[in-house]
Amino acid sequence: MNGINLFQLLNGLTFAALLFVVASGFTLIFGLMRIVNLAHGALYLAGGYAGYAVGNLSGSFALGVLGAMVAAAVLGLCLDRGLLRFVRGHDLRQVLLTLGVALVIDDLLLVVWGGDTFTVAVPPSLAGAVRFAGVFYPRYRLFVLALGVVVFVGLWLLLNRTRLGALIRAGVDDAETIDAMGINIRLIFLITFMLGAALAGLGGVIGGAFLTLYPGADAEILVFSLAVVIIGGRGSLAGAAIGALMVGLLNAIGQVMFPELAYFVIFGPVAAILAFRPLGLFGKPA
Repeated sequence: MNGINLFQLLNGLTFAALLFVVASGFTLIFGLMRIVNLAHGALYLAGGYAGYAVGNLSGSFALGVLGAMVAAAVLGLCLDRGLLRFVRGHDLRQVLLTLGVALVIDDLLLVVWGGDTFTVAVPPSLAGAVRFAGVFYPRYRLFVLALGVVVFVGLWLLLNRTRLGALIRAGVDDAETIDAMGINIRLIFLITFMLGAALAGLGGVIGGAFLTLYPGADAEILVFSLAVVIIGGRGSLAGAAIGALMVGLLNAIGQVMFPELAYFVIFGPVAAILAFRPLGLFGKPA
């Protein structure tokens, strides 16, 4: 494999890691909790702007990341408690409601930040390039790739090796029984929703360092996240990881080899997968 191809492969892998961070939150909300949250992209962009602001004010990238996650989680709290609790179990109402919320958040962000493009400042320790597998590659992108792996391992352990994860999975299947056992399942669902929103905010601030932040970025990342969840299967963390890899690599290949058909290269396979696997690669009937 020559240097150019390896460089594009690494680009695809790092973009896939970012997509997984964002789509994993979408998987928690849409896949596990069965809430159709089309405002997830808006949470990504709002978190990115919040992280940019906190990072600039504090001079700390870590505080920027924390600020992004907290801001997105608070927005998730307001969305879940303020609006979504009135449309539980009604998918079409959730679609309309969250789409409207996304448009409102987009307009508010446009008023506050304008139409300029912003780039989150990368800390000196992650700046520059390193020699990796024979090519010089941005150190920050390798950090994003490692972060994606850490998020996957952390979520897998949370969902499969902790009591909270067991309660989340049990509550999705039979919320009435869990509630009858004296466990506040509504609080657990709220925590899960806020965690999914925080992951969107995390994606916004780390993506803002190399994809930049601008009006419309939320819609683009939402479309990619939907593709990831559809390919992997609703509610499957492993499926989200596989879907992110497929979308990330196909995006890198499409932009280089077929720039005029970049979206077809991604969504053509999505259509083919749905034709043979309507529930996705790892999806299970609800």
